[in-house]
Amino acid sequence: MATNEERLRKPEWLKIKLNTNENYIGLKKMMREKQLHTVCEEAKCPNIHECWAVRRTATFMILGNVCTRACRFCAVKTGLPTELDWQEPERVADSVRLMNLKHVVVTAVARDDLKDGGAAVFAETVRAIRRKNPLTTIEVLPSDMGGVYENLKVLMDARPDILNHNIETVRRLTPRVRARATYERSLEFLRRAKELQPDIPTKSSIMVGLGETKEEILEAMDDLRANHVDILTIGQYLQPTKKHLKVEKYYHPHEFMELKEIALSKGFSHCEAGPLVRSSYHADEQVNAATRQMKA
Repeated sequence: MATNEERLRKPEWLKIKLNTNENYIGLKKMMREKQLHTVCEEAKCPNIHECWAVRRTATFMILGNVCTRACRFCAVKTGLPTELDWQEPERVADSVRLMNLKHVVVTAVARDDLKDGGAAVFAETVRAIRRKNPLTTIEVLPSDMGGVYENLKVLMDARPDILNHNIETVRRLTPRVRARATYERSLEFLRRAKELQPDIPTKSSIMVGLGETKEEILEAMDDLRANHVDILTIGQYLQPTKKHLKVEKYYHPHEFMELKEIALSKGFSHCEAGPLVRSSYHADEQVNAATRQMKA
């Protein structure tokens, strides 16, 4: 457990290379012109320069930039959200076309103020992207939408290429790390998504460094596999501000390599694991790996 500032100092392998080339500047300008939000910016993702400047990919965040939940790991603003913007799906679809994306990730703030949890706007965004970008694969990353089965069905009926929902941490730490969400509800959400559309890969993510044990990480892997999750990402938790949970441990890259090997041995079709890995990191490669395995 972390006991002092010296022990919490970031190790060398967490240094981020900044790149603000034309791609980065152009993407930022387009996002503002289209009045769009990205989780890359709102959640202070450490990979924004790699994704925007080098890979030219972005994760769109719909339904506004104010979340109804106050998870203790997340930098997204919390409060009372604004009204729905029904023009947003078309603007996202247009931006995907302008960026010429082969794979797009669409996430959202939690909207517990809405009866459907935002499912209708999520589904319309998938359909709009599909209409204007028929060759683009689409990944959605929703909240648990209140655990309401019908909300999930609305989203899955739009047939995204991947359904991604993060458990974020191990069972024991969930009440301290996440707001309103529960470990079991997230597992049920993932299981029901697979029941609704068995041919659509499912995916989840775990942050490490919050005080979990290795045994608890392996238990979480087993729980995800028991609920038929295909893809797993594992990354280092980084404290976004002093108000958020402190980092209890920085995992070495070799530890991430070991966790990846274990995950693959447990049957995940693809696993990304590393200090700077986030849920949508190299997402285009993940959908291809999952699709190949499901067709095998």
